[in-house]
Amino acid sequence: MATITTNVKEDVAQTFRKRAIEIYGKRKGVLGKAMSEAMMEWCRKKEYFETCMKLLDEGIDTGKLKYKKRDELYDRN
Repeated sequence: MATITTNVKEDVAQTFRKRAIEIYGKRKGVLGKAMSEAMMEWCRKKEYFETCMKLLDEGIDTGKLKYKKRDELYDRN
C-alpha cells in the first residue's frame, strides 16, 4: 500500500468525505477505498480518451478507402 499526500480545496474534500460515507458507511478505511476507486476511474477515463485520440489521428479503415480528414470523404474526382 502506498501513501500519497496532496492538497485539495476544502469544499472538494468535504463533498468527497460526505459521498464516501454515504456509499461505504462510516468505517475505518472508507476514504482510502473511495480515493482508490476514484483514482482508478480517472486512469481508465484517461486511457480511454488517449485510445480514442489515437484512433482519430490514425484515421479509420473503411475497407478499400482510408480517410484521414472529413474533406477527403467529399473530395471525389
